[in-house]
Amino acid sequence: MKAVIFDLDGTLADTSGDLLAAANVCFRDMGLGDVLGPQDAGVALRGGRMMLRTGLARVGDLDDAVVDRYYPMLLDAYGAAICVHTTLYPGAMDAIAALKSNGYAVGICTNKPEGLAEQLMRDLGVRSEFGSLVGADTLPVRKPDPAPLFEAAMRLGCVRDACLLVGDSDTDRNTAKAAGVPSILVTFGPSGEDMAALEPEALLDDYAVLPQVVAALLPH
Repeated sequence: MKAVIFDLDGTLADTSGDLLAAANVCFRDMGLGDVLGPQDAGVALRGGRMMLRTGLARVGDLDDAVVDRYYPMLLDAYGAAICVHTTLYPGAMDAIAALKSNGYAVGICTNKPEGLAEQLMRDLGVRSEFGSLVGADTLPVRKPDPAPLFEAAMRLGCVRDACLLVGDSDTDRNTAKAAGVPSILVTFGPSGEDMAALEPEALLDDYAVLPQVVAALLPH
């Protein structure tokens, strides 16, 4: 069996609204108000620390000690309201059902902490559709190290390099490159216009065509 491994944030689901809201909880606690807005969706998908750093830099007060102090608050705020604005991208689950019917295993490899990723997928009602989930803290290393990708594949019972990665960032591109496997980068996320420059094996504009793209890159 071969495996299709998905990134989560910005690939399977648009999580930016809830991530930005969690960051703004921190900024309000600092007395700064809501520093980040919808225009920062791309920043949100780069992770909690990046949101804090970006917001603090915007107000001219970037301090890594403050980032470290507020990061746990951000995670708590996010976990308390993880699925208020988040939505799966159109056609994602139909594509996954088609992949599974075509004999592919499907899993998730994300740089979101594993517990939060599990919580989100359960809240979205789709956790059971994925045979594995590896998060940022599942192993001692995270993407772009290839080990989490290999782990996600091996938990599906697949030979570790008999997979490809569907993602939305240079991190995903570099992970697949380090693993020696193909990558498919989606163009419908906040940073979609930047994906072509990363030269993945394929770009994906619409989940409807994912099964055909996978079949061409990872034939049985």
